[in-house]
Amino acid sequence: MDIKIEKKKGLRPKHYGYVVIGLILLFMGWKIAFGNSASTFRTEREKLSIAEVSFGKFDDYITINGNVAPISTIYMDAYEGGRVTEKLIEEGAMVKKGDVILRLENRALYEQILASENNLALKQNDLRSTKLTFDSRQVEGSKDLVNSQYELQKLKRNYEQNKALFDDELISKEEYLTSKENYELSQKQYEIIKLQTEQDKVLRNTSLSDLDDDLARMKKTLSMVYERIDHLNVRAPADGQLGFLDAEIGQNIRQGQRIGQINVLTDYKIEASIDEHYIDRVKRDLTAVLDRNGTEYTLRLRKVYPEVRNGKFKVDLVFVDKKPETIRSGQSYNIKLQLGQSNDALLLPRGSFFQSTGGQWIFVLDVSGDIAWKRPIRIGKQNSRYYELLEGLEAGEQVITSNYDSFGDAEKIILK
Repeated sequence: MDIKIEKKKGLRPKHYGYVVIGLILLFMGWKIAFGNSASTFRTEREKLSIAEVSFGKFDDYITINGNVAPISTIYMDAYEGGRVTEKLIEEGAMVKKGDVILRLENRALYEQILASENNLALKQNDLRSTKLTFDSRQVEGSKDLVNSQYELQKLKRNYEQNKALFDDELISKEEYLTSKENYELSQKQYEIIKLQTEQDKVLRNTSLSDLDDDLARMKKTLSMVYERIDHLNVRAPADGQLGFLDAEIGQNIRQGQRIGQINVLTDYKIEASIDEHYIDRVKRDLTAVLDRNGTEYTLRLRKVYPEVRNGKFKVDLVFVDKKPETIRSGQSYNIKLQLGQSNDALLLPRGSFFQSTGGQWIFVLDVSGDIAWKRPIRIGKQNSRYYELLEGLEAGEQVITSNYDSFGDAEKIILK
């Protein structure tokens, strides 16, 4: 008779393996579901720049590079065109105001002067002829007026005598009326001659005055033409150094063409370009410092140019008091431009991470120093060495300050 064998209850040895495998799978599933899913980037520590956040004094300045230039530059443009016949002063030479630098020749201008001189001579002859004519008419008119006055007095006397005789009935009425009519006619003729003489006098004065005015204008025009001849001598407009001269003997110069410049060396300025990021903070009269061989020289920001080109705008700075003895045009200096007062703040060393993040976040190392996590921050002002930290970090924390472009979208950096 067969005996029924009952199965043993409970876990047998082979079941322990299944339990272990199941627990491992459960743990892996939990890690996937609830573990940290941050994207990770692995890199070597030696390839990174790591800096420590510190607390200290933040100096609100920026370092700019500027070039020395003359305090002012006066450009020389040709008043008159012409061909260069003589070059008296070379580039780089010191000149005084009024020194002749170039001599030009202009044949057309010479012909214009001759024409103006001929016109002036003709006008002078016309004036003399007109004066002679008016003088002759004035003499004739005076003679006619005297004769008319004499005739009037004679006929008046004859009329008065005949009137008395006619009243006494000693002469005929016809003889009396004839003398009366002759007297009245002579009186009218005298008035006409007198009026004509006065009108000739007025006309003479008016005509001669107009001719004198025309003659004065022509003389002024001729003097201006003579000035144009003098402008063929290109002179230095001020004391200084002849910076450049774009003219050679035989070269034709156009009227108004720029041919050179005078650098006024009574003082110097420094021309610099600043990143447009600072355009709202850079104002006139800000203070700057230039360090030269251990000596500091104070400058004042004199002018801010409003135009922005290639992400930069220009400024001019001038020395407040003393300046380097060996200063020369074209020299380059590094200058600290003070934008505001110094203050205590958290300091983050500058780095190229700023170009990748815009200062919005940074990678911060944990306590072990082997892992860095992405963390938002807020940056205030900046100078050539530090950023002013407003929030997001604490003194003593270490951060990655090198470029982040190779990190992609990683939020966790593992350092090997």
